[in-house]
Amino acid sequence: MSSVFIIEDEHQIRELATRALADAGHVVWSESTAMAGLQGVIENAPDVVVLDLGLPDLDGSELLRMLRAVSDVPVIIATARDDESEIIRLLDAGADEYVVKPYSGSQLEARIRALLRRTEAAGSANTLEIGGVKIDLRGRVAELDGQRIDLNRKEFDLLTFLVARAGEVVSRSEIYAEVWRQPYGGGDKTIDVHLSWLRRKLGETAAEPRYLHTVRGVGVKIVDPR
Repeated sequence: MSSVFIIEDEHQIRELATRALADAGHVVWSESTAMAGLQGVIENAPDVVVLDLGLPDLDGSELLRMLRAVSDVPVIIATARDDESEIIRLLDAGADEYVVKPYSGSQLEARIRALLRRTEAAGSANTLEIGGVKIDLRGRVAELDGQRIDLNRKEFDLLTFLVARAGEVVSRSEIYAEVWRQPYGGGDKTIDVHLSWLRRKLGETAAEPRYLHTVRGVGVKIVDPR
């Protein structure tokens, strides 16, 4: 049994989501304002937070920033804003998943189950390593040859995903689905940009790769350069 905290100001949506999740066996708390929700999350330490963006006292993106300052609880953004750049911004800011309104109770519950599976899988191991790269999953810290690498949230998630699949060629659609939690749009350069940033921080280039190797027309893989 897992616990879920819903922060949603629309009464009907909040009640429907609460009922659906409770019927599925979750312990559910809810609040209609950002500050009450923040206090509730701190006091109850839920397994998952479902966060609406259009709250009456504070924008949900600002509440997300405040939550991330005090907790690593997985957060699902519930939003009517289906703009891709906005969703990417929120995922980069610390959200773990998103669902676009209107959504059904069964859809939300499925997202929660999937998110909890990923969280539990990540928690089953403390570190990942390949070559001189070492990743502390709990501390969200990566090192290269004993020196800490300064990574933003998505760079860390991308590196972790690739190291967990070391030696395998993973497609851009897989990366987008697992790291950005979105279907891949063929013309999107987000992955290429983040791979370029990662290469620079790993001390390599696309022309002279060490860890990150692009397989043209297929995807990318990470290997032990030694």
